[in-house]
Amino acid sequence: MVSRQSAPTHPFELLARLERLARAHRAESADREKKRDEWRGVGFRLGGQRFVAPLGEVVEILTPPRVARVPHTKSWVSGVANVRGNLLPIMDLNAYLGKGPINLNRLSRVLVIEREAGFTGLLVDEVLGMCHFLYPEQWRVLVDPGMEQVAPYLDGVLHRDGSDWLIFRLTRLTQHPKFLKVAA
Repeated sequence: MVSRQSAPTHPFELLARLERLARAHRAESADREKKRDEWRGVGFRLGGQRFVAPLGEVVEILTPPRVARVPHTKSWVSGVANVRGNLLPIMDLNAYLGKGPINLNRLSRVLVIEREAGFTGLLVDEVLGMCHFLYPEQWRVLVDPGMEQVAPYLDGVLHRDGSDWLIFRLTRLTQHPKFLKVAA
């Protein structure tokens, strides 16, 4: 014999039932939200390619400061800059990746990142602002044979509004042996 629960007759019973339903719905919504996490990063451009770095890896964004060249360093080391009384090494990220030096213009920016040894600035063509992606829906594995130079620093591709954004892990860059050898 199947027991059917009768409809609440007292207003208090009705309110209690509505509260139970609301709590159940809220729990289901929270579970759905956990599966659709938002991933945020700082978008930037090198040449015609869009990249995005995890938000926590970029400390500051600067207009390119005046740089003093450092002798006997690799060609991708732009030099050092005095930023608010602190020396900041500036590296040309495009040149480091073998694509030639960045042509400085009004859109050029420096991404400041923190390393164990201090801060470093990475010169990029343009900063495209903070970017929001739905993770994992917009994420996929990178499969592009023409990306050998940048591949060690990539963590996949995010797709939004018809554009691909390569996830560039700046922490991997700063720990890579090639990046650590700045002497020519």
